[in-house]
Amino acid sequence: MTDARLEPRAYDPLPLGAVKPRGWLERQLAIQADGLTGHLEECWPDVADNQWLGGERDGWERGPYYVDGLLPLAYLLDDPDLIERAETWVEAFLASQNENGWIGPAEQARDQGYEYDPWPRFVVCKVLAQYHEATGDERAVEAMLLFCDWLADALEDRPLERWGRYRWADLAVSLYWLYDRTGDERLLDLVSTAAEQGYDWGDHFADLGGYLEPYEWPDDGETDLSAHVVNNAMGLKEPAVRARLRALEGDGAAAARGIKTLDRFHGQATGLFSGDEYYGGKHPSRGTELCGVVEYMYSLEVLASITGDPRHGDRLERLAYNALPATFTSDMWAHQYDQQANQVICNVAEKDWFNGPDANVFGLAPNFGCCTANMHQGWPKLASHLWMRDGGGSDDRDESDELAIVAYAPCAVTTELDGEDVTVVEDTDYPFEDSVAFTVETDVPATFALSLRIPEWVEAATIERPGGDRETVDATGSYHRIERTWEDGDTLEIRFESPVRVERRYHGAVSVHRGPLTFAYPIEASRKQIAGERPHADWELYPDEPWNYGLELESMDSVSDGASALAASFDDPGERPFSPEGAPVELDVTGRLVPEWGLDDEFAWAESIPNGIVRSDKPAESLTLVPYGCTNLRVAEFPLLD
Repeated sequence: MTDARLEPRAYDPLPLGAVKPRGWLERQLAIQADGLTGHLEECWPDVADNQWLGGERDGWERGPYYVDGLLPLAYLLDDPDLIERAETWVEAFLASQNENGWIGPAEQARDQGYEYDPWPRFVVCKVLAQYHEATGDERAVEAMLLFCDWLADALEDRPLERWGRYRWADLAVSLYWLYDRTGDERLLDLVSTAAEQGYDWGDHFADLGGYLEPYEWPDDGETDLSAHVVNNAMGLKEPAVRARLRALEGDGAAAARGIKTLDRFHGQATGLFSGDEYYGGKHPSRGTELCGVVEYMYSLEVLASITGDPRHGDRLERLAYNALPATFTSDMWAHQYDQQANQVICNVAEKDWFNGPDANVFGLAPNFGCCTANMHQGWPKLASHLWMRDGGGSDDRDESDELAIVAYAPCAVTTELDGEDVTVVEDTDYPFEDSVAFTVETDVPATFALSLRIPEWVEAATIERPGGDRETVDATGSYHRIERTWEDGDTLEIRFESPVRVERRYHGAVSVHRGPLTFAYPIEASRKQIAGERPHADWELYPDEPWNYGLELESMDSVSDGASALAASFDDPGERPFSPEGAPVELDVTGRLVPEWGLDDEFAWAESIPNGIVRSDKPAESLTLVPYGCTNLRVAEFPLLD
């Protein structure tokens, strides 16, 4: 049955724990658990002595941010120590709620001008929803309902402002989740109130609020939060979230148009948009904040669910397999605040951006601590959103007969289909290979559909069904539905034809891609410890070799975007697939040094690439490109040589 007030999602997310990581993805989550995420309370006072736990340090967003990634990581790995740590935070959240519904501390928030600021509670609601999915603890639902009572009253006297105004869609996602479980109509009334008071990102994304050039610091010092990178990353989900409530008459497709506009004016080679705090344009030396990466990923996961648009899965893979790993060291004991597409030096030095001079060093908390708190959700939420099931508007969604794959990675998904508990095991080294194999495990035959996402970047996909029948799918950028009665042990395999693609970039430069992977030239580097204690120290990185290469791409018939005849070589992903020494895929290209391109005279970054096609009389050299996510120092946008 269709809800009179609420549009159904195209696909419903599965509860936390329904998807379990395998293969390289499980190893990546274990690396995260062994790195900063699993040890942050041992080395960072902002969470160790956090006010949400009764301490003296930050009482605003950092504690909730941390748990929003810690908790799903703990349950995905079934790690008892991490689960205990996450539940300590949840118990503190629940214990802090007073009888009128307010959750958490207020004193420090008052000192900072955020007295009774609801924004961090939006994150707490996301945590409590995941906790309920993992444990079934009804106290989480009760606490969320009581907080919503407080918020409904509070917004009558003090409308949403600042961060809460721009991030209201994160609240609405939790309100919809709560409504699905309670049917409480007041929750939809609260969505309506928040939407009326909140920022309309659909209107903003039509022209980015007029910010089509790099944002400039205003004379009065009052920055426009609509140009803030993290607000934009969070805001991308807002048009679709708004459109779910019929009375709001939102335009769910505005998000896809917004992504195109961001790409056009601020896009980077990895599918990110720049934002070293605020819009930075397309210069490949401008930075993008790590919070922007993980929040963009979460918005895409929400968008994939609500809209069913497979392009959101395409973009999610690009961010997850390029931008996310590149902004960490391979052991995940250090991260950057800002990453750069052309990142040729990471040091404490002046750069022409909004953040501080240390924003691109690798460390515990470079520049500002929000990313140290918020970075943990990226990999776990990717894992938990790899598969979704048919939304369809059914009141009893457990009876859904469709599983859709949003993003490809090794995992196993278990849910009820056709009245039976069914597991689909996904074996693959994707994105480091082109094939994905599925095996169905069920006690009795079950009739359901598997919907496979066919990315836009493939030329075609070949599917081998149970019994050996093959079909070729040319409808890229779509879901391909395979419905049948599945028996235990049935297998299905999909293989993608993924040519190397060359894309024109800023100043006529080129970037190189294959499948979801962006490729970069890895620059050999020396590390210099500048602060802290190992393993959670801060590091500068300096290049040990020339990096200012242009590429010769003779296979391109013109200088426009196009496919290339370049071939890739593959290896098995090792223990750390996203590492300079463990790159599982390589591309061999020909390049020459470009003497006129080098470090900027004023700022510690690569200067602008010479505009247009470039000539060089230096000897031709064979260069090996590796996945962007396997690099620390790199060049990802190259001059195109004549």
